[in-house]
Amino acid sequence: MDFDVIVLGAGIVGVSSALHLQDRGRRVALVDRRGPGEETSFGNAGLIERSSVVPYGFPRDLGTLLRYMRNRSTDLYWDYKALPSFATWLARFWWESSPERLEAAARDMLPLIRASVAEYDVLIARAGLERLAHDGGWLEAFRTRTEFERQAAAAEVTASQYGLRVAPLDAARLLAREPGLGAGFCGALHWQDPKSISNPGALTKGYARLFKDDGGTLLIGEATTVRLEADAWTVQTTQGRISAKEVVVALGPWSDKVFAPLGYRIPLRAKRGYHMHYEATKAMLSVPLVDTESGYVVAPMEGRLRLTTGVEIARRDAAPTGIQLARAEGIARPVFGLGRRLDEAPWLGLRPCTPDMRPVIGRAPRHRGLWFAFGHNHHGLTLGPVTGRLLAEMMTGAEPFADPFPFRPERFR
Repeated sequence: MDFDVIVLGAGIVGVSSALHLQDRGRRVALVDRRGPGEETSFGNAGLIERSSVVPYGFPRDLGTLLRYMRNRSTDLYWDYKALPSFATWLARFWWESSPERLEAAARDMLPLIRASVAEYDVLIARAGLERLAHDGGWLEAFRTRTEFERQAAAAEVTASQYGLRVAPLDAARLLAREPGLGAGFCGALHWQDPKSISNPGALTKGYARLFKDDGGTLLIGEATTVRLEADAWTVQTTQGRISAKEVVVALGPWSDKVFAPLGYRIPLRAKRGYHMHYEATKAMLSVPLVDTESGYVVAPMEGRLRLTTGVEIARRDAAPTGIQLARAEGIARPVFGLGRRLDEAPWLGLRPCTPDMRPVIGRAPRHRGLWFAFGHNHHGLTLGPVTGRLLAEMMTGAEPFADPFPFRPERFR
């Protein structure tokens, strides 16, 4: 064997998995068709979301559903041509989002969410990337007094239940904290436990450099060439075909291109999203801010403002629409002082999602040496290092820090 393990996918999950396996004595090759952190891990709001203890479920109130049906909102846009291929998935998502099932999903995810910031702290310090990490948390802002008061009451319960820190800010306190904000928000909740990353792509690349500096091998290759030959998994790279006893599929929204040909029917779908960078014409935000009722995020990114959109339901390979970005930009521009666009075109990314809101982490049931680590829904950046640790512990026979049973691949039949 050339290596002990081949990790397919150099996003935050794949790079973190490679690092943790290497730390436990495995000879690891990390393979991707592009450089580390240049796909899904590049284009997000940069949040290490310690406070999102309840997954993002399918809305069940009639008002929200009717609004979504009109297809004019900023937080969700759907392409009618894609709905047939999403219908079964969306039905399962709705079923899994009942109050009792959502509570079960939150309970299963809590050990990963709870450890997310601490695991990042370890890798950030090792990689010398402290300049990219910020401790200020994030702001959940509201435009209507009724919604602010309702969510503030709910946040108090959540914070008490899960040991989180949250502070309600009225309009005056919000403006004092963020003087660059224009009119529009009546208040905000300041969630203080999360971290934010000012350049998620650079963070992932920094972790990949740490992997290489510690003796790891980073290769360009095509994951779909993976084959099981005798007792070895092989993959074609630009340096030739390599082999290993074990292989990890950490390809995010493209993981089905490997697991589907091998006979696994895992309901993985990609929710699309966009971002654009802008010149700041007012005082820079200090932390990411979610315009909760409009459904977008504005985050400070190394002297620029990044606007990230909500969810677009469309075919994975469909051409970009830009509809959501245009809607969000129109709302956000006067409030945040968005100046000129700094990117040639909007960035389009894919969020790899499962209908039960849990990632797939563990051994593939029908192939020896095949492991899965994908489907992190809206929390890929948050859960990269904890996933890498959990997977590496499972693969090396160590006691897992969290119960891996809820994330087992065979839960989907």
